[in-house]
Amino acid sequence: MNYECAIIGGGPAGLNAALVLGRARRKVLLFDCNQPRNKPTRMAHGFITRDGVPPTELRRLAHSELANYPSVKIKSDRVVSITRLDKTHFELKTETEVFHSNKIILATGLKDEQPNIPNIEKFYGTSIFSCPYCDGWELRDRPLAVIADKNVFKLAKEVYIWSRDLAVFTNGEGRLELEERDQLLAKGIQVYEDIISGLEGENGQLRSVRLEDGTLIDRFGGFVTPLWSHPNNFAEELGCELNEYGGIKTDEYGRTTAWNVYAAGDVANIVPSQLIIAAGSGSAAAIGVNGDLTNEFFDGSL
Repeated sequence: MNYECAIIGGGPAGLNAALVLGRARRKVLLFDCNQPRNKPTRMAHGFITRDGVPPTELRRLAHSELANYPSVKIKSDRVVSITRLDKTHFELKTETEVFHSNKIILATGLKDEQPNIPNIEKFYGTSIFSCPYCDGWELRDRPLAVIADKNVFKLAKEVYIWSRDLAVFTNGEGRLELEERDQLLAKGIQVYEDIISGLEGENGQLRSVRLEDGTLIDRFGGFVTPLWSHPNNFAEELGCELNEYGGIKTDEYGRTTAWNVYAAGDVANIVPSQLIIAAGSGSAAAIGVNGDLTNEFFDGSL
């Protein structure tokens, strides 16, 4: 069976794109291998009507809603290759099956790699997070750690909105300009440039940051800047250009620089990165796909 659009990725961007295209009566195939970027997160925030919902529940609700649209099919498989057969046809392969589609939406998200700090995985998603706009409210007014080797100054200024009790850690790898350091100190923000030897606490709750010399700094939560990468090479292989942030370059309707390839969500936006923004970009890409399919039908090119 040939689908009008194949969506790679079952996060908010892919799910919302599938919803809009399903409502437009388009034959859609959504690939969701259930490896979301926010998998460690217990609750999602900043999504109107769903503030504080567990990401798994948000996904369940989305699948339930998509079930109302018979033209939308969901495959719990990982796409391993996408090949352009001609201008308007693509072949998609999983480990066991082959599918065909006229258009592609890349909504694959990003892959995070946490800073090189022992035990950080025990706290990430529970008391240590990456986005203050998503989780700052829950940590407001607590003694917080800001851990980053890049953009640490920017992150510290953002987190200061939620708590005045901050300690900044560059972990021996990052670097603050003298003027930046002075600005932080002037606001009462502690600055530590030593290597972090570990994090201490129980049941996911951070209690202190241990430096290499054994010094313990009491902290009850914090924010880090993970390193991110694309989870696959589809964009490069399909000829999509990247934007200044390293995401897939798109127009306002998700069209990439590769014909009939669209992108939505974190893989394109990079920053800012929130569920509601990803969902919105998925909707825009779906409108782009539907509009282009409609025009191509009337001008006879499809």
